[in-house]
Amino acid sequence: MDGGEVPADDSKAAIAHGGDLDAARRLFPEAPEPWLDLSTGINPVPYPLPPFEASALHRLPSPGDLARLKAAAAAAYGAPGPDHVVAAPGTQILIETLPRLRPPCRVAVVGPTYAEHAAAWTRSGHAVRMVDDPAEAGNAEVLVAVSPNNPDGRVFSTTALGCAGAGLVVLDQAFADLEPVEAVSPRPGLVVLRSFGKTYGLAGIRLGFALAEPALARRIETALGPWAVSGLAIVAGLAALPDAAWRREAAAARAQDAARLDRMIGRAGGRLVGGTALFRTAEFSDGPGLFRALGEAGIYVRRFAESPSRLRFGLPPDKAAWCRLSRVLK
Repeated sequence: MDGGEVPADDSKAAIAHGGDLDAARRLFPEAPEPWLDLSTGINPVPYPLPPFEASALHRLPSPGDLARLKAAAAAAYGAPGPDHVVAAPGTQILIETLPRLRPPCRVAVVGPTYAEHAAAWTRSGHAVRMVDDPAEAGNAEVLVAVSPNNPDGRVFSTTALGCAGAGLVVLDQAFADLEPVEAVSPRPGLVVLRSFGKTYGLAGIRLGFALAEPALARRIETALGPWAVSGLAIVAGLAALPDAAWRREAAAARAQDAARLDRMIGRAGGRLVGGTALFRTAEFSDGPGLFRALGEAGIYVRRFAESPSRLRFGLPPDKAAWCRLSRVLK
């Protein structure tokens, strides 16, 4: 649907996501267990969380706890201060919330990309149009872009996004932490989304952030309501966000892993389309056949109904998993 308007009922259709091993087991009931899940773009080597006090589970998070988390996020992401930060239970809820803060308007989503963006704006009554490039936004009042993009890894400069002329730009930087991309600070007309779970391999914690001007940040916080972030998520964020050394080491290690995966994909006859340090997307002469071969071996990768020749691979977590993937790709 690139370049066209999203049908009004399109948001009602089920959107396939990575990580659904129940779906994998239904597709390949004879596959060996345990499954090797390469269908997500989550860091396979999680941050080593320290032990935490049981009180984080026994009591409601305090305003002071949340303030310390927002200060840590502001420092990690380059925001001017904690008043520019919204902490949320994952970026998905932010994707759902932002469209509800505006009356129906014209929205351009740069795609193909993470399908929930267009679906969320459509569900809230906005007229959504998919475009191939920010320059094609036309008279859109809101521009949504993912950079680095999922699934092709494209990167859009803030200059290019700003030149589109939209009154509000939503920039989803879920995969930016481990990439050599420009640091983007919030400013009027720009909201930046950052994912904690993908970077730190702690997706089950459900923690994400929006960086915005203080007035808009307060509106988003009000829409989320009190105690939006759990005590355990706050503990995890306060431990991991200040650890810049771990992020640098993780970025270097995952880049090496991505290069290794590129070589394996090339030997299997794949043509690399793009990706990030956490996933690689490639085209194969028989994408459905390779998806089936991998699935029958208990390896789940991401496929795309609109591009059957393309498969997206997450990174294996350890030597045994790398060997398992290599055997099938050979």
